[in-house]
Amino acid sequence: MSFGITKTIPAKAGIETLNSLYDGSRKEFEFHMAGTEPKRLKVGDYVYTIFNDQLHGRLRIKKFITGTTNPASGKPRILIIVNAPGERLSQPVAKRGHRGTRYTDGEDWPA
Repeated sequence: MSFGITKTIPAKAGIETLNSLYDGSRKEFEFHMAGTEPKRLKVGDYVYTIFNDQLHGRLRIKKFITGTTNPASGKPRILIIVNAPGERLSQPVAKRGHRGTRYTDGEDWPA
């Protein structure tokens, strides 16, 4: 299994955003999570992407940018920069979407 986090791509971002993570049209992408320092994540772990209640793929974490704040709340957050394109599943797997960040051991990723 491969440790990481799951992040939901918002419906308003559209399928185009999801596709761009896997089609080679971008080299990296930025996700964010609350906090000041990544405690359980490290470079090389994965961000698993959920869209429309389906797990679509995963992207390897390239680096973290700490010391940033959420513009809406002013609370600290970490920017997670991932390499793109990532690995996309040939068939999405059912996985309920959520807000925020959830840790995973990659148990939903096919062997």
